[in-house]
Amino acid sequence: MTDIAQKYRRLLAGIAANKSAAVAFSGGVDSSFLCYAASKALGNNAAAITIVSPMLPQSEIADAVKVARQLGITHILVAEETIDEAVAANPRDRCYYCKKIEFGRIVDEAKKRGIQTVFDGSNSDDPHDYRPGLKALAELRISSPLRDAGLHKNEIRALSKQYNLPTWNKPAFACLASRIPYGETINREKLSRVEKGEDYLRSLGFVQFRLRSHERLARIEAAREERRKLFDEKLLDDISRTLKSFGFIYVAFELEGYVMGSMNREVPVIENPAL
Repeated sequence: MTDIAQKYRRLLAGIAANKSAAVAFSGGVDSSFLCYAASKALGNNAAAITIVSPMLPQSEIADAVKVARQLGITHILVAEETIDEAVAANPRDRCYYCKKIEFGRIVDEAKKRGIQTVFDGSNSDDPHDYRPGLKALAELRISSPLRDAGLHKNEIRALSKQYNLPTWNKPAFACLASRIPYGETINREKLSRVEKGEDYLRSLGFVQFRLRSHERLARIEAAREERRKLFDEKLLDDISRTLKSFGFIYVAFELEGYVMGSMNREVPVIENPAL
């Protein structure tokens, strides 16, 4: 089995084969590590591009700015004020339309700066979940160096820790749209309620969780080891009162706890046609 050091060398070699490259940068574990590797392989010929949209919380944008500054990589912020109609309709392949639009913007921004190659942070674990966005990346010819190097999420975290990246133990995150069930229209008001609610739950000490939004019902998913925090009557009252002040009418707790990709359960067949 290829060890992690060999995979890292393969990653650097694959990146270095390009004269320059731009990383689609969200501030998460994968894209942060990819920015680090791109900086090592390409020096000043590497850049990070972040789409600032209603789908990304302000806390994540702030993290991205902070990490980019720490890495010393050129960081470009691209404002996206509106939610495209195809994305707002929230079909099961919403991620395809979202990725097609956002990565199209990233490609355009990169080309303005003479950069022809764009990287995304997909890793070797991603094809095993329902990810229609991978089709959009293939159509736009976006490269995925982490996946090409055979790196898995746990290995990326290990390497991030080895190289002192602050994101090595950052909880998994997905865009705010993933909190809303397929078929329910997405708008800024709903996204704002979710963002405020998750910021509040984070302030209470929750680490790995989601606030799923079903119209005006908030459904809290907390990691199995964190569920016990909710077995406190005063805390339950505080959470209920606060989330309702953000615009929710009902507040519920998912007994199973947090499960990554739980909103994909209604998708009958997991299929990534781009791979």
